[in-house]
Amino acid sequence: MTARMTLYFDGGARPNPGRMEIAVVTGGRSYIRDDAGEGDNCTAEWLALRYAAEIALAAGAQDVLFVGDARTIVEQALGRWVCRNPQLKPHLAAYREAVAVIPRVHVKHVGRSKNLAGHALARRHPR
Repeated sequence: MTARMTLYFDGGARPNPGRMEIAVVTGGRSYIRDDAGEGDNCTAEWLALRYAAEIALAAGAQDVLFVGDARTIVEQALGRWVCRNPQLKPHLAAYREAVAVIPRVHVKHVGRSKNLAGHALARRHPR
């Protein structure tokens, strides 16, 4: 069981909309799902946050910090912004259900340059 855990999450679609890929970085390890189906960037970000929650639950984390660069997803996960998109509401509901059993959950927004999961995805697409 892990008491405290920080998980960076990121997702994207190429093109947007298009094939989604998601990444979670925690404890120096990257977890990447290459093909998360077809969708847009917002859906990919939600899938990445849900994947991060899945990893935290599997580790038995009791105090979790999710870190992402998608302000909309972070604010909706925190309950500060209302999710009005009917296609995204199920992702918010699934996330809330998943983390309901974790005693302490925090979500933080960072700039793209500080998101380790974003770096993990970017390394896969050199320019």
